[in-house]
Amino acid sequence: MRDQLDRPLRDLRISVTDRCNLRCSYCMPKEVFGAGYVFLGRSELLSFEEIARVTRVLAAQGVDRLRLTGGEPLLRHGLERLVEMLAGIDGIGDIALTTNGLLLAGKARALADAGLNRVTVSLDALDDQTLHAISDAPISVARVLRGIDAAVAAGLSPVKVNMVVRRGVNDGCVLAMAERFRRSRQILRFIEFMDVGSTNGWRSDEVVPAAEIHERIAARWPLEPLAPTRAGEVATRYRYRDGGGEIGLIHSVSEPFCASCSRARLSADGKLFTCLFARSGHDLRAMLRGGAGDVELAERTFEIWTARGDRYSAERAARASTAGAAKVEMSYIGG
Repeated sequence: MRDQLDRPLRDLRISVTDRCNLRCSYCMPKEVFGAGYVFLGRSELLSFEEIARVTRVLAAQGVDRLRLTGGEPLLRHGLERLVEMLAGIDGIGDIALTTNGLLLAGKARALADAGLNRVTVSLDALDDQTLHAISDAPISVARVLRGIDAAVAAGLSPVKVNMVVRRGVNDGCVLAMAERFRRSRQILRFIEFMDVGSTNGWRSDEVVPAAEIHERIAARWPLEPLAPTRAGEVATRYRYRDGGGEIGLIHSVSEPFCASCSRARLSADGKLFTCLFARSGHDLRAMLRGGAGDVELAERTFEIWTARGDRYSAERAARASTAGAAKVEMSYIGG
């Protein structure tokens, strides 16, 4: 199953909730997602059985890697049961989870026992003051690090740690982050600040290009490139020449990788999106609850993917029409 640009569908990112216990400015700014914001009701969320059914249909069409996202996915009660259901689907070879790590220490073992393979933890600074400013919540770095340690102990290793870098906000923390995770069992990845959604106040002058991040780190600890581990990998990989481990650079803004994108996203209320920067999705929940059979679901998802021509990041600089366009929020669709 290939789209209009000959890209296969291999990865499915599943948002299990639109809620989060943080209000990070680049994802869920409190000015928008405040006390009066109306989140999805329980009946609007796909059930675990419905998520598993969509996954089973897509696995038969080539999907073999899953990532559970949110919002904050660990807020979804009983998530380990969903992991167990997904792990039992023929063709699924890898299940990962992206989390802010606040609840991870108490859940890592159960998730690993259920069949989760990997964890990615978001951590944008190593000092509480900067982290408070970014997350708009009184959280501690130590609590996130305890979650990472619990994931390692549970066998969800190597844990990947994602840092979204914004100029003037936390770009001064790059070297400290690199030093903290050198010679550890974790892989640190630096992500360019992206214009996901319409509420995060994205400005191009706040983007710290991956090349600049590479230059800063390499000046302190020389780096050499690593080959991709698989087709469609989003991070460009490097290792420290002194054997201190590896880092990744995710450069969606400065060097878009649309040409190799093999990812679709399923929102918590059952809409299928074919791009992180999409303006709308395709409603599968109505089909699931309207009596459609698996053949009909397969035909519809085939139709959606084969019509896909999304390449937003590649067009960002070339087409002014993309600027300011309303896009789905990352907290709804998953990063």
